[in-house]
Amino acid sequence: MASPPLQLPIVQNWSCHNCGGCCRQHLIEITDAERQRILGQGWTAADGIPADQSPVVWFAGPPWKRRYRLAHRPDGACVFLNDQGLCRIHAKFGEQAKPLPCQLYPYVFHPSGRKVAVSLRFSCPSAVANRGTPVGKQLDALKSLAAQVVPPHAERIGPPAISPRARVDWSDFLRFVGAIDEVIAQPGAPLTSRLLQAVSLARTIGEAKFDAIQGSRLSEFLELISGAARVEPTALEDFEPPSRAGRLQFRMLAAHYARRDTFEEAARGWRGRLRLLKAALTFARGSGKAVPLQPGFREVAFATLDEPFGGLSDDADSILTRYFRVKIQGLHFCGPAYYDVPFVEGFYSLALVFPVVLWIGRWLAASDSRTNLTTDDVSQALAIADHHHGYSPVLGSRSSRRRVRLLTHDADLERLIVWYAR
Repeated sequence: MASPPLQLPIVQNWSCHNCGGCCRQHLIEITDAERQRILGQGWTAADGIPADQSPVVWFAGPPWKRRYRLAHRPDGACVFLNDQGLCRIHAKFGEQAKPLPCQLYPYVFHPSGRKVAVSLRFSCPSAVANRGTPVGKQLDALKSLAAQVVPPHAERIGPPAISPRARVDWSDFLRFVGAIDEVIAQPGAPLTSRLLQAVSLARTIGEAKFDAIQGSRLSEFLELISGAARVEPTALEDFEPPSRAGRLQFRMLAAHYARRDTFEEAARGWRGRLRLLKAALTFARGSGKAVPLQPGFREVAFATLDEPFGGLSDDADSILTRYFRVKIQGLHFCGPAYYDVPFVEGFYSLALVFPVVLWIGRWLAASDSRTNLTTDDVSQALAIADHHHGYSPVLGSRSSRRRVRLLTHDADLERLIVWYAR
């Protein structure tokens, strides 16, 4: 049976530039077949693999159903990462010899009716910078990867719910996706205004019933309510600051996005967990100074991070616009791609990435004794935040989902978008 066609993001380039970041940030779980293949490759100290260390370790599961991962060095790097930022497996045996997760990154594939939507993880700096070959010119390679991860009969997988009380078929679901994408893609207005319009559109969608509105009528309805939700840039001055409760919830959310979840951190055991607990208490109070959660951050007063930082440059606006469009077009914000949450809730969570990125960017700038936000600050903050978005179990927990509901119910989401874009 032929594989379903791919729906590619229209605004993205990517090629690996050997920064080695993914080899330091991610634990790579492998299948037993991959384990046998790697052990059979005969790695020795002459290849750079320590003689006293197996390149594959058992990390979970009972003896009769063990789970394995690639080993890491004490500094957190994968044991196969060499001094030039290259994978030793790739260099010696070719890309196809690497574990499948390593071949896939940063691409992800999500069933989308008769097609498979392709998205990317922006934890990769090359994805953030849009460096490399246009995704559209990588079709053959992407088809090969998709064939290995997309389940058989993926076209039978139904679309995510629109809201807890509303479901539609794939054709109408993709109309909702297209409507949100069109709002974000509008030229002229700053992303802040476009995001507010998209959030307003999502609110209306979440409150409406669509039993009698389908097909072309649904497209007309979405166009109508989208236009009604338009926010003029001059109206941004009328937004109130986030509420006290909203700031508390946001700090806790932003702190999780700003964490450094790597093998090196996990290896610290109870000391690392105690450090995170102390940091969480500091963020809950919101007074004094923010405790650094990873390299690049210094202690900075919480009050400093709430001061204006000069807003977004055109380049930063463009980067974040591309990020949101890739995530929306790739269905990388709801359903199986995002903790199985409905469309509306998933978009709210995605919209919260905007103030999170600007908050982390401010922290990076303040750590460098600056009060202006640069494009590099935003790029680095986006890579930090997207490392977690959709992949950290905490963000899919009941408490985290409740936090999103609280922020959206009281309109603090919109206030946060405007507040941190100043």
